[in-house]
Amino acid sequence: MIKPVVHDPAALTTVATPASRADSATIVDLLDTLAANQATCVGMAANMIGVNKRLIVVQMGPFAIAMVNPQITHKSGAYETTEGCLSLTGERKTTRYHQITVNYLDRNFKPQQQSFTDFTAQIIQHEVDHCNGILI
Repeated sequence: MIKPVVHDPAALTTVATPASRADSATIVDLLDTLAANQATCVGMAANMIGVNKRLIVVQMGPFAIAMVNPQITHKSGAYETTEGCLSLTGERKTTRYHQITVNYLDRNFKPQQQSFTDFTAQIIQHEVDHCNGILI
Protein backbone atom coordinates (compact mmCIF):
# COMPACT_ATOMS: atom_id res chain seq x y z
CA MET A 1 0.00 0.00 0.00
CA ILE A 2 1.27 3.48 -0.83
CA LYS A 3 2.01 5.34 2.40
CA PRO A 4 2.43 9.07 3.07
CA VAL A 5 6.03 10.28 3.31
CA VAL A 6 7.18 11.44 6.76
CA HIS A 7 8.79 14.90 6.93
CA ASP A 8 9.20 15.19 10.73
CA PRO A 9 12.94 15.40 11.61
CA ALA A 10 12.29 13.93 15.07
CA ALA A 11 10.87 10.75 13.54
CA LEU A 12 13.61 10.62 10.89
CA THR A 13 16.47 10.96 13.39
CA THR A 14 15.39 8.06 15.61
CA VAL A 15 17.62 5.00 15.25
CA ALA A 16 15.65 2.11 13.75
CA THR A 17 15.20 -1.21 15.51
CA PRO A 18 15.97 -4.55 13.80
CA ALA A 19 13.31 -5.86 11.44
CA SER A 20 11.85 -9.36 11.50
CA ARG A 21 9.51 -11.48 9.38
CA ALA A 22 6.63 -9.73 11.19
CA ASP A 23 7.63 -6.62 9.19
CA SER A 24 7.07 -8.24 5.77
CA ALA A 25 4.06 -6.03 5.03
CA THR A 26 6.26 -2.95 5.51
CA ILE A 27 8.54 -4.20 2.72
CA VAL A 28 5.56 -4.26 0.36
CA ASP A 29 4.50 -0.79 1.53
CA LEU A 30 8.01 0.55 0.94
CA LEU A 31 8.17 -0.94 -2.57
CA ASP A 32 4.71 0.45 -3.41
CA THR A 33 5.58 3.91 -2.04
CA LEU A 34 8.90 3.94 -3.90
CA ALA A 35 7.13 3.03 -7.15
CA ALA A 36 4.58 5.81 -6.56
CA ASN A 37 7.41 8.33 -6.14
CA GLN A 38 9.72 7.00 -8.86
CA ALA A 39 9.91 10.36 -10.64
CA THR A 40 11.69 11.92 -7.65
CA CYS A 41 12.97 9.05 -5.52
CA VAL A 42 15.42 6.14 -5.95
CA GLY A 43 15.43 4.69 -2.44
CA MET A 44 13.47 4.69 0.80
CA ALA A 45 13.89 3.63 4.39
CA ALA A 46 11.02 2.44 6.57
CA ASN A 47 11.15 5.50 8.82
CA MET A 48 10.24 7.58 5.77
CA ILE A 49 6.80 5.93 5.89
CA GLY A 50 6.49 6.01 9.67
CA VAL A 51 7.86 2.57 10.56
CA ASN A 52 10.97 2.59 12.75
CA LYS A 53 12.55 -0.63 11.44
CA ARG A 54 15.84 -1.36 9.66
CA LEU A 55 14.30 -1.84 6.21
CA ILE A 56 15.30 -0.13 2.99
CA VAL A 57 14.39 -0.40 -0.68
CA VAL A 58 16.68 0.66 -3.50
CA GLN A 59 15.92 1.20 -7.18
CA MET A 60 18.55 -0.61 -9.27
CA GLY A 61 17.74 0.08 -12.89
CA PRO A 62 14.34 -1.44 -13.63
CA PHE A 63 14.28 -3.40 -10.34
CA ALA A 64 13.70 -2.31 -6.77
CA ILE A 65 15.25 -4.51 -4.13
CA ALA A 66 14.57 -4.71 -0.43
CA MET A 67 17.28 -4.99 2.20
CA VAL A 68 16.35 -6.13 5.69
CA ASN A 69 18.71 -5.09 8.51
CA PRO A 70 21.41 -3.80 6.12
CA GLN A 71 24.90 -3.32 7.54
CA ILE A 72 27.70 -1.70 5.56
CA THR A 73 30.77 -3.78 6.38
CA HIS A 74 33.30 -2.14 4.04
CA LYS A 75 33.61 1.18 2.26
CA SER A 76 36.31 2.76 0.14
CA GLY A 77 36.89 5.72 -2.14
CA ALA A 78 35.43 8.66 -0.22
CA TYR A 79 34.05 11.60 -2.23
CA GLU A 80 31.98 14.71 -1.59
CA THR A 81 28.56 15.05 -3.21
CA THR A 82 25.19 16.71 -2.78
CA GLU A 83 21.97 14.79 -2.24
CA GLY A 84 18.29 15.39 -1.97
CA CYS A 85 15.76 13.43 0.06
CA LEU A 86 12.05 12.88 -0.44
CA SER A 87 11.54 13.66 3.27
CA LEU A 88 13.50 16.93 3.19
CA THR A 89 13.52 20.05 1.04
CA GLY A 90 16.58 21.07 -0.95
CA GLU A 91 19.94 19.40 -1.30
CA ARG A 92 22.78 19.04 1.17
CA LYS A 93 26.47 18.19 1.00
CA THR A 94 27.64 14.83 2.29
CA THR A 95 30.52 12.37 2.07
CA ARG A 96 29.89 9.04 0.36
CA TYR A 97 32.04 6.12 -0.80
CA HIS A 98 32.43 4.76 -4.33
CA GLN A 99 32.44 1.12 -3.21
CA ILE A 100 30.65 -0.55 -0.31
CA THR A 101 29.94 -4.09 0.85
CA VAL A 102 26.62 -4.75 2.54
CA ASN A 103 25.37 -7.67 4.64
CA TYR A 104 21.58 -7.89 4.65
CA LEU A 105 18.61 -10.21 4.48
CA ASP A 106 16.65 -10.24 1.23
CA ARG A 107 12.86 -9.95 1.23
CA ASN A 108 12.67 -13.72 1.80
CA PHE A 109 14.92 -13.26 4.85
CA LYS A 110 17.86 -15.11 3.30
CA PRO A 111 21.32 -13.76 4.20
CA GLN A 112 23.12 -11.86 1.45
CA GLN A 113 26.47 -10.15 1.09
CA GLN A 114 26.97 -7.96 -1.94
CA SER A 115 29.27 -5.20 -3.13
CA PHE A 116 27.91 -2.07 -4.80
CA THR A 117 29.57 0.82 -6.58
CA ASP A 118 28.96 4.44 -7.51
CA PHE A 119 25.32 5.64 -7.64
CA THR A 120 23.80 2.41 -6.29
CA ALA A 121 26.30 2.50 -3.41
CA GLN A 122 25.37 6.13 -2.78
CA ILE A 123 21.65 5.32 -2.57
CA ILE A 124 22.28 2.47 -0.13
CA GLN A 125 24.49 4.66 2.06
CA HIS A 126 21.77 7.35 2.17
CA GLU A 127 19.09 4.84 3.19
CA VAL A 128 21.29 3.08 5.77
CA ASP A 129 21.94 6.53 7.25
CA HIS A 130 18.15 6.87 7.63
CA CYS A 131 18.13 3.59 9.59
CA ASN A 132 20.87 5.00 11.80
CA GLY A 133 18.92 8.23 12.43
CA ILE A 134 21.28 10.29 10.27
CA LEU A 135 19.91 12.92 7.87
CA ILE A 136 21.92 14.58 5.14
